[in-house]
Amino acid sequence: MRVLIVDDEPLARSAMRRLLAAHPDVEIAGEADSGEAARAHIIGLRPDLVFLDIELGGGGDGFDLLDSLERPPIVIFVTAFAEHAVEAFAVDAVDYLLKPVEPQRLEMALARAARQLALQSLPPGPGVIELRTPRRVLFVTPAEIVAICADGDFTRVFVAGQAAVMILRTLAHFEGVLPAPPFVRLGRSVMINRDRLRSLEAPTRSTGRLVLDGMEHPLAIGRAAMARLRELLADRS
Repeated sequence: MRVLIVDDEPLARSAMRRLLAAHPDVEIAGEADSGEAARAHIIGLRPDLVFLDIELGGGGDGFDLLDSLERPPIVIFVTAFAEHAVEAFAVDAVDYLLKPVEPQRLEMALARAARQLALQSLPPGPGVIELRTPRRVLFVTPAEIVAICADGDFTRVFVAGQAAVMILRTLAHFEGVLPAPPFVRLGRSVMINRDRLRSLEAPTRSTGRLVLDGMEHPLAIGRAAMARLRELLADRS
């Protein structure tokens, strides 16, 4: 795995080099101390992975850098500021590491990146699903998809352990490419991975909440979807 380290602090780049030295499968392709230098390295070196600081000197930040790239690489943010985490996952970062970086957390982040690279090398199909966003392309296995919800002309795809991904695809598209079972459509706007269903809550007669493995919060559904789910569960039993 060829990586690029982007940080405006020399000591921070040195600390990352020392941590990465413990991983013989990682090659440091280059370093950059600004967004401008990082952009040139990403285009010229084409690294597999970029360790990217958010606060960069010389104007602009890590998010500005990603916005300037037509096809951003796989990114792991490395920063001292926890408040940027939500925004980082909104741009499909593989992980978000806080300084000082702990070796165990780095190992987990590298494993995530390696897995994403492996999926990208496979053609999309029954075993690999392509989720294309304006910023980059995410590859996941069907088992990692927890639920899909229609949102106007888009669908919001909930992937286990990650922020939801907004895709310009219809729910019918996913119904055609995802295996059934375990994927079941509960109505006009909701499809779930039945294997990830852990419990069903019914706070009122007309609404329900599904507790799904891999989603932080329960998924709210309406009366028709509740009836359809109960019917499917009865058939399964």
